Amino acid sequence: MSTPTPPQLNNAALAPPASPASQSSSLESILAELRVRPRRPGTTLGASVGSAVEALWANKGRSFLTALGIVIGIAAVMGALILTQGANAYFEHQLSGFATSIIVFPGASSKGGVSQGGATLSTLTLNDVQSLQHVSHVTTVSPFVTTGTQAVYGRQSWSTTTEGIYANLLTIQSLQMAEGSWLTQSDEDNGTQVAVLGDTVRHNLFDASGTDPLGQTIIISGQRFRVVGVVAPVGGGFSQDDVIYIPLKTAQVRLQNTNTVNQIQVQVDSTSNVSQAQQDITALLRSNHHISGSRASDFDTFNFAQNLQTANQSSLVLEFLLVGIAAISLTVGGIGIMNIMLVSVTERTWEIGIRMSMGARRRDIRNQFLIEALLLCLVGGAIGLLIGLLIGNVLTSTTQLPFLVTPATLILPFAVSAAIAIVFGLYPAIQAARLDPIVAIRTDE
Repeated sequence: MSTPTPPQLNNAALAPPASPASQSSSLESILAELRVRPRRPGTTLGASVGSAVEALWANKGRSFLTALGIVIGIAAVMGALILTQGANAYFEHQLSGFATSIIVFPGASSKGGVSQGGATLSTLTLNDVQSLQHVSHVTTVSPFVTTGTQAVYGRQSWSTTTEGIYANLLTIQSLQMAEGSWLTQSDEDNGTQVAVLGDTVRHNLFDASGTDPLGQTIIISGQRFRVVGVVAPVGGGFSQDDVIYIPLKTAQVRLQNTNTVNQIQVQVDSTSNVSQAQQDITALLRSNHHISGSRASDFDTFNFAQNLQTANQSSLVLEFLLVGIAAISLTVGGIGIMNIMLVSVTERTWEIGIRMSMGARRRDIRNQFLIEALLLCLVGGAIGLLIGLLIGNVLTSTTQLPFLVTPATLILPFAVSAAIAIVFGLYPAIQAARLDPIVAIRTDE
C-alpha cells in the first residue's frame, strides 16, 4: 500500500525567508493574536499595545536613545516654564504691595543746559506732604529722607542706607517686626534718636559678638542711636534688608540738617484710581511750586503699576524665548522618532505581510506603529517631566525664586509628547499600512 503524499504548500507565497528560528517566535505571536475571534471592543487595541510594548522592549537600547531627544526637550521646556513662572510670581509678589503706590521725587537740576541727573534738586517739603494728604483717592502719605551712612557697633562697621520716615511706613510697605517695636509718633514729634534695623544690618553689626541688638547703642554718622527693633527679612534682592529706619525729624536735624525730603510715597485706595491720582498730585505740586504753562517741573512722579506691567511683559518674552529654544530640541527629537519608526517598518516588513495575510486590516497595522510611537513619546515625556521638575527646583532654589508648578505645567509634557507622536509617527505608520501583503511576505529581513 502506498503512503499518501501530504498536500504541498504554496512556497512561493508563504515560505518564510531565512532565519526561521527568529521568525517562528514572531509568527506564533502573530497567530496567537489573530486567533481571537470575534473581535471584542478593546481587544484589538489591547493586542496592539501589547505588541508595541514587546517591539520596544526587544530593542531597549535603541528605544532609549530614540526617546532621549524627547526627554531632553521636555526637561528643557519644564525647566524654562518653572523658572519663568517663578520669576513672574516673584516680581508680582514684590510689586503687588506697591501697585497702588505713587512715588514723588525731586527733578534734575541742569548746568549749562546739561542735566545733572535725577533727584538732584531739593524741592519737596513737608508742606507738600501735608497737601498731598487731601488729594482724592489718597489714603496715606509718607515722606523719606535717605542718606548713605556708616553704622558702627563696637568693632563692627557697616556701610548702609539710613531712611528717615513716618511711622505709617510699617503699614504702607507691609513690614513685619522680627523683634522689638517699630517707631512711634512720639519718636517723630520729639526727634528721638532711636533706630530700627534691617535684617542685613543686624547680622553685620551684631552676629560677630552674638549680642541681642535690642537696647544697644550704635553710631550712625557720628550720632548715637538706641536700637528699638529689628525688621523681619524682606528678601528679594532689592536691598530692602540693608537699611536703618529712624524718625523723619531726627534724620532732617541730625543727619542732613535740612527741612526738605528726598521723596514722598503716596498710597492710593485702588489700582483703578492710580492714574487719576497721579494727575491730581502733579497738578497740586505744580500749584504749590508756582509752575505754570509748559515750564518744566522740579519734581517727577512714578507709579509701580507701570513697572509691574513692564515686568510681566519682560517675563512673558523670556518665557517664549526659552520655550522656543526648547521646542527646537523637541523637533529634533520628533525627527528621530520618525526616522527610527521608518527603520522599524523596514525591518518588520515580513511581519507586516504575515499579519495582513492572516486578516489584519490596514488600520490595525497603522494603529500598531502609531501606538509604538505614542508609547515611546509618553515614556520620554514622563522621564522628561521628572527631570524638568528637578531642574526647575534647582534653578529656583539657586535664584531664590518660588517653585511654582501649575496643573497646566504638569499636563503640558504629555500633551506635547502625544502631539509629537502623532505628527512624526503618523507617516511611518501610514507607510506600514500601505505595504502590499504578498510583496511584504516575500521580503527578506
